[in-house]
This record gives sequence, C-alpha cells and structure tokens, in this order.
Amino acid sequence: MRSSSRWLPLAAAAALAACSGERATSQLPPLPDLPILEVTPAGASRGQGWDGVVEAMRRADLSAQTAGTVDAVEVDVNDRVDAAAVLVRISAVEQDAVANTARAQLRAAEASAVVAEQNFRRFSTLSDARYGSRAQLDQARAERDAAVAARDAARARLAQAAQQAGYTVVRAPFAGVVARRDVEPGETVAPGQPLLSVYAPHDLRIEVSVPQTRAEAIRRDPRARVRLPDGRELAPTQVVVFPAADDLSHSVVVRLALPATAAPPAPGTTAKVVFDAAAPEGEAEAQPVSIPRASVAQRGELSAVYVRQGDRILLRQVRLGAHHGDDVDVISGLRAGDAIVRDPVAAVQALAAQRRAVGAAHE
Repeated sequence: MRSSSRWLPLAAAAALAACSGERATSQLPPLPDLPILEVTPAGASRGQGWDGVVEAMRRADLSAQTAGTVDAVEVDVNDRVDAAAVLVRISAVEQDAVANTARAQLRAAEASAVVAEQNFRRFSTLSDARYGSRAQLDQARAERDAAVAARDAARARLAQAAQQAGYTVVRAPFAGVVARRDVEPGETVAPGQPLLSVYAPHDLRIEVSVPQTRAEAIRRDPRARVRLPDGRELAPTQVVVFPAADDLSHSVVVRLALPATAAPPAPGTTAKVVFDAAAPEGEAEAQPVSIPRASVAQRGELSAVYVRQGDRILLRQVRLGAHHGDDVDVISGLRAGDAIVRDPVAAVQALAAQRRAVGAAHE
C-alpha cells in the first residue's frame, strides 16, 4: 500500500493539468529545486546497435546413458575441467554382472566353435578318403557355421555389456567450465536424465537480428563492436550475415564470433552489438540515450522517468536496454535534450507540494 500512495500525487497532478490546459500551466506554483539531468546519447560513435545474447559455440549437456545410482560427483558449478576428466561415477554392479555373464558365454561359444571346426575337418578328411558320406560332411559344416555365428553373437553381446559398463563413468568431452549440475550422490538415474552441462569459455559467439534493410549494408561493411554489460568493448573476430530473412519477423540474423579474453562473458548474458555500416538513405539512424538507473521509477513491469517541462513534472514510460555499470540505455521514451529528475522520490514529493499549493489557492 505504501508504494501505491507514492503514485497518487502524480495521478492528481496529471489530472489537474489535463483539466486546466495551458491556462493551468501558467498558474502552477514554481517547483522546488530538484536534481535535474539532461539526457545525452549513450555513445558518440557512429553506428546502430542491437541487443543479443552470448552463447557458447562448444556446449555439451551430458545425460545418463545407463541406469544406476550416482556414487560420486567429482565437480561442481564453475569448476574448470580437462578433456576426458571424470565428472560423475555411477554404480556399475549390474553392468559388471552383465559383462561377466557375456564373457562366460563368449568362452563357451569359442569352445563350441573349436570343437565344431575340428569335427568338420575330421569329416572332410574322411570324405576325401571316401570313408564318410556327403551328408555327414554337410552336417559338420552346418554345425561349424552355427558355432562360429554363436561365437560372433557372444562377442557382440560382450562388447555391448562392456559399453554399458563404460557408461557408468562420465567424462568431460572437452576442456571447459561446468555450467550446470543436476545430480547429487545417492540419486537414482535413468538413461536420458540430465547430469551436467559443460561449455568452452573461450569459444563464444553472439547472434542479433537486424532489419532486412540493414543486412546488405552490414554484409558490405561487417565492422562491428560488442559492448558487454560491464562496459568492456570487444571487436569480433568474424561476422557472418545469414543469407535469408525470417519468414515471420522479416529480420536477418548476424552471427559474431567473440575473441578470447582473460575474463570472458558468461553464456546467457546480454550484450549490445554496434555496426559501423551506415543506415540506408531515408532511414533514420537511431541514437539510444543513457540515464542513471537510480532515476528510473519501477512499478511492477512498468519502467518510467519523471520529465520536467518548465513548472510541470510528467511521468513518461520508457523501454530500457542494456546496463552499463550504474547507467542504463533507453531504447524508447526519451530523446537527447530531455530533462529528467534524478530522484523519483523527490519528484513525487515536489508534485505533492505543488498539488497542495494549488488546492490552497482554490480555497
């Protein structure tokens, strides 16, 4: 209820100004001294920017490939791992038992194959000497072939059982950083259940969707800058403009490969990509503005600022963009030269005092 009462003076002042028109503007008492900020462009460099999300080019979501109980999880989130490092160990009692059974079956099949081969050779010798019938030789050949097939099947079952046993040890597919951990020791897992997620921190990229009218200009002049939320600016190592536009949005995707840095941005963070390519003739070049985050009044999903125009204070809804330290870009709602109140609370108090003064004058 307290937050709602802070907005009541604004509503009353806005209604008073709307009913009184221009004549009321001249009758408003002067506002007290307020901390005012003149809006300036977010950057003086040429170019237009679009927001995108950083993603890893090499990312592996590891899941269980066999059933069992998790015996140990060797890593945690943010841990750096080497290629082929052990990440998770799953109990292998059942898998080992199946593998041992397959080994025993293979030994029996190999012994049967040896006996069948010896019988075939014996009947072949007898047949050559005309001491054995042709039917006996054919029977021996069939038994030998069946024994060899059974031996090969036993070898395949052993290989499959050994593979299932190997699945009980989950290893890193490449050197990287653990981004997510989904299991704990003692949990029972089934095939397909997520275990961990690993990504390579130095193989990052960002994709942005640009209007189709800008795609050709960017293709001719692919120079760009990537502005990270912490204020750093990176030059991409590669810019790829997709050949076709999206059927619904009619925008074109541009993919930028980020260079390796000592402190790479985490996948999933937003960043602004500014292209140096000039806008087509007749298309306005948008210039975002930047304001302190403390000057934004937030009520639910509504973001707004208090704009001063003479002796009037107006609440104006804005659409926010990327954050840069204590500042934030304003995509729409403000333009360079607007005067905003730095402190939203002071603006509400000034509006309340002005409303009281107007009410006293009418008594």
